[in-house]
Amino acid sequence: MHYVSTRAAASAAASSSPQASAQSSAQPSARFSDILLGGLAPDGGLYLPAEYPQVSGAELDAWRKLSYADLAVAILSKFATDIPAADLQALARKTYTADVYRNAREGENAADITPLRVLEEGDGKKLVLQALSNGPTLAFKDMAMQLLGNLFEYTLAKQDAQLNIFGATSGDTGSAAEYAMRGKRGISVFMLSPHQKMSAFQTAQMFSLQDPNILNIAVEGVFDDCQDIVKAVSNDLAFKARHKIGTVNSINWARVVAQVVYYFRGYLAATASNDQKVSFTVPSGNFGNICAGHIARMMGLPIDQLVVATNENDVLNEFFTTGIYRVRKSAETYHTSSPSMDISKASNFERFIYDLVGRDPERVKALFTKVEADGGFDLSGGPNSDGDEFAKVAQYGFVSGKSTHADRVQTIRDVADDYGIVIDTHTADGIKVAKEHLKPGVTMIVLETALAAKFNETILEALGEDAERPAGFEDIESLPQKFTVMPPDVDKMKAYIAANTGL
Repeated sequence: MHYVSTRAAASAAASSSPQASAQSSAQPSARFSDILLGGLAPDGGLYLPAEYPQVSGAELDAWRKLSYADLAVAILSKFATDIPAADLQALARKTYTADVYRNAREGENAADITPLRVLEEGDGKKLVLQALSNGPTLAFKDMAMQLLGNLFEYTLAKQDAQLNIFGATSGDTGSAAEYAMRGKRGISVFMLSPHQKMSAFQTAQMFSLQDPNILNIAVEGVFDDCQDIVKAVSNDLAFKARHKIGTVNSINWARVVAQVVYYFRGYLAATASNDQKVSFTVPSGNFGNICAGHIARMMGLPIDQLVVATNENDVLNEFFTTGIYRVRKSAETYHTSSPSMDISKASNFERFIYDLVGRDPERVKALFTKVEADGGFDLSGGPNSDGDEFAKVAQYGFVSGKSTHADRVQTIRDVADDYGIVIDTHTADGIKVAKEHLKPGVTMIVLETALAAKFNETILEALGEDAERPAGFEDIESLPQKFTVMPPDVDKMKAYIAANTGL
């Protein structure tokens, strides 16, 4: 398996159909291990497989019997063909154990890793919640990040090298990365987050870590400012090489491909035969999680619809309803009660656009250069638009919807009353939008984002009582916190990294 950049001039469109256009005739440029430790490609694009591996019906049948770890090996082996099978199996079995994913709710089997819970069923419609938040930081990011930590350590040991991870978080990526990387040999973490714009629990989870290889930087701005700094540093190739900079944000391909696994797991657990289809609703901010669903669908997983659920920061919903991608300025980005989705510049969106425009890298580069210059692009096909590819979106199964604070508070109440469980604010956005897209005969699976305890302020508002906390997190906000406040200044950030890497 080889990888190409979404902006690499060698890539070319094969045809106008979704699957065929995904089978690029580009010349191979990189292997999985070559891109594992990095983020952006040297040309500023994002890596994708030169062609998507396909999954047969016979494979799906065989995979129904596998543990989560072994399913991960079966899928990852299609993408990481340069890692020996025995090593990949050892890494997956080390990662996906009930000891690591131990925070299952009552009635859920931790050994299932991502157990399903049927919320409602009737009139041929079925709504299911897939638990993804049983890991060490109580968020779905653990599903990929725990594997990434082990992959990084494995690869660095092979190369006798070290890595300085530089990332940005709107809440959950940071803690998941830090818990996965703390104590890892040869790895240091520099994590940016928007100052005073995460929940108290999320902030404490990150800033209470005292490990010497974990450095938290609170940026005076919004998440998009943090993400812009990460991209700017990643695009300085000399600095990146000198200071051995890597990333764990979802621009990292390994992050995305690890998330593909739970789409297959959810499908296989929710169906009895490959003739059945399911849909997935995904609370979305940076487009990484649902991008993994797009990849699973392109591999042949029988997915009917991929439902993008946004909060008040509805850039993605606007695109999937109008064809217009319009990034908001920092002052226009809302600080909401589902803060991990307070994003207006979705970095993984470029991967989908690459497929949507027929894998034409020059077109992708032009469109995203326009994003930087003009704040967006228009593919609606209307007067003065930048293209008409929006007409093809339906072929990829994408639809969308929006949820507000009032919606999520009401949804939290309804789910507690109707199903007897307490959900977090982002999952509430997902369930609210999922109900707008239920179809007879197609099971709708909502991907859980986090446990409710991470957003207790809104749980208290909705239910009048605190969310239950897993053991070990009872008083996390009172722990001493270690972090540095900095302005959104790329040069100052580079100086801080240089001063703290010793390289």
